Amino acid sequence: MESKVIPAEIRILNYGGKKRAYWFMKSKVIQELRKLYPSAKIALRHANPLQLLVAVMLSAQCTDKMVNRITPALFAKYRTAKDFASADIRGLEGMVKSAGFYRTKAKHIKDACKIIVGKHGGKVPDTMEGLLELPGVARKTANIVLSNAYGKNEGIAVDTHVKRLAFRLGFTENSNPEKIEKDLMAAFPRSEWNKVTYLLIEHGRAICKAPVPLCSRCALAGICPKNGVSKSK
Repeated sequence: MESKVIPAEIRILNYGGKKRAYWFMKSKVIQELRKLYPSAKIALRHANPLQLLVAVMLSAQCTDKMVNRITPALFAKYRTAKDFASADIRGLEGMVKSAGFYRTKAKHIKDACKIIVGKHGGKVPDTMEGLLELPGVARKTANIVLSNAYGKNEGIAVDTHVKRLAFRLGFTENSNPEKIEKDLMAAFPRSEWNKVTYLLIEHGRAICKAPVPLCSRCALAGICPKNGVSKSK
């Protein structure tokens, strides 16, 4: 049976009107998550924009822990975009094999770096438009690179954790990542966009798990509409 979506603001009518209640709920969520995860930040280890780009490309359908095991040796061998662009594809595939989908990922990394070298002088683009021209790069990857490497909040990175929590918390009724991103961008000030991503990711990993969240241990239990949640612990 399909779960009915309950708007988040309905849970807090005592605060004087839906609009006011909705803004209170959003602020309360971020306030509580900041207390729980004061050090929330990107988990992928990197020293520069190129390393971050490659790490994020490897992280598709792969854990951050696995990527962090792969990248030290990878970055020791390939230090520049030119190194990746001229890499022997079989050798590159071998180094990233543990990330899964290694042939596709290796090809995207190599081809993206060819464009970075040929069109951007070896520097990873610092614009959404420039990043989206690279093979294997969609908005999620571009947002992560822009916010973490360049300090530019152009959007909100929507991964599986962010997607799940945004729906359960009532911030969106959409399932499409780009529509979810737009809903979250409208819900939070630009200055919070990068932080929102990692606060939701941390909470998704620790408490609001798939498929069964740990609602009995959740600091947000009193304000969360629990959209789509039919079973919890």
